[in-house]
Amino acid sequence: MNHANNTGATSSSGSGDAANQRRTSRRPKYSKFTQQELPACKPILTPKWVISVFTIIGVIFIPIGVASLLASRDVVEVVDHYDNACLPSNATNKDAKIAYIQNRDTDKNCTRTITITKDMNQPIYVYYQLDNFYQNHRRYVKSRNDQQLRDKSKANETDYCDPEKTTADGKPIVPCGLIAWSLFNDTYSFARGSENITVNRKHISWKSDRDHKFGSDVFPSNFQNGTLIGGKTLDPNVSLSQQEDLIVWMRTAALPTFRKLWGKIEKDLKANDVITINLENNYNTYEFNGKKKLVLSTASWLGGKNDFLGLAYLSVGGLCFFLALLFTLLYLIKPRKLGDPSYLSWNRNPAGR
Repeated sequence: MNHANNTGATSSSGSGDAANQRRTSRRPKYSKFTQQELPACKPILTPKWVISVFTIIGVIFIPIGVASLLASRDVVEVVDHYDNACLPSNATNKDAKIAYIQNRDTDKNCTRTITITKDMNQPIYVYYQLDNFYQNHRRYVKSRNDQQLRDKSKANETDYCDPEKTTADGKPIVPCGLIAWSLFNDTYSFARGSENITVNRKHISWKSDRDHKFGSDVFPSNFQNGTLIGGKTLDPNVSLSQQEDLIVWMRTAALPTFRKLWGKIEKDLKANDVITINLENNYNTYEFNGKKKLVLSTASWLGGKNDFLGLAYLSVGGLCFFLALLFTLLYLIKPRKLGDPSYLSWNRNPAGR
C-alpha cells in the first residue's frame, strides 16, 4: 500500500516537473522589450500645451502659405486651346473629326496667334496639355518592357507589351507597348513678327531616366509599322536615350489631365507681344473626347503655377489659429482644474447609479 502511494507521488511529481519544464520552455527570454518595460513618455495634453501647439502651427504655416501663394501668382502662363480651332469647317461631328485626323494625306498645318499678357523672363517652358487621357489605366501603365528599353540584348523581350509587342510577321517592336505606341506627335514652331523663336528640345527629360532607364545602344525597330498608327514615329538611327520626347511621354501621369514638357524658349517675351504658332494637329484626341492645349509658362522657386499648396497652408494655419483662440477663450471663461474628480460621471450624478 505504501509502495503504491509512493509510486503515485513519484509519478505526480514527475508530471508536475514536466509541466513546469514545458511552461519554462514556452516562456520568452526576458528583456525589457518583450516585457514592455522600456522607458516611455506619455504627454499630458493640458490646455496650455494644446493652445501653444496650435499657435505654433499657425505661426509656421501661414507665412509658408503666403510665400507659396505669392510665388504662384508671379508665374506667367498663357494657354491656347487649339484642338477644335484647328479642324476644317466641315468637321462638325465626332465621326468627321476622327476621319480628318486619321487621314494621313490631309494637311494638318494650323496657324494660331497668342498675345503675351505680362513680361515673361527666360526660360519659358513650352508644355502640351491633354485632358481626359487616362495614362494611369492599369493595362496602359503595364504595357511596356523596361528591360528592353535599357538593354540592347533584350530587344526580343516583349513580355507585358500586349497588344503592341510584335509586327504581323512576328518581329519584335522596339520600344514595345501601348505607352510608346501612343506617343504624342503634334509639333510647334513660334515666331514674333518676322523673328523666328528657337525652342530648345534638349534636356527636357529627367537625367536619371536618360542615364538609367533608356539605353544608349538601344535603337527603335519595327516601330509604328502596323496598319494603325498610334502617334509619333521614331528615328531608327537615334538611340532611345536621346529620344527625349519618348522619355518624357513614358513617365506616365497620375491624373487624366496632365502637362508634359515639349521644350524651352530661352528668350524673354514682353507684354503685348503677338506670337504666331505654326503647328501640326496630328494627335487624335477626338476619339475619346479629349482636349489639347498649348501652354507657355514661366517658373518660380516653387515650380509652375499652382495656388493649391499656398491655399492649403493658409487654410491649415488659419484653422489652427482659430482653434487656439477658441480654446483660449474657453480656458479663460470656464477654467478647469486638471484631474478634478468632481467631473467624473459618478460624482456629478451620484443618485443615478
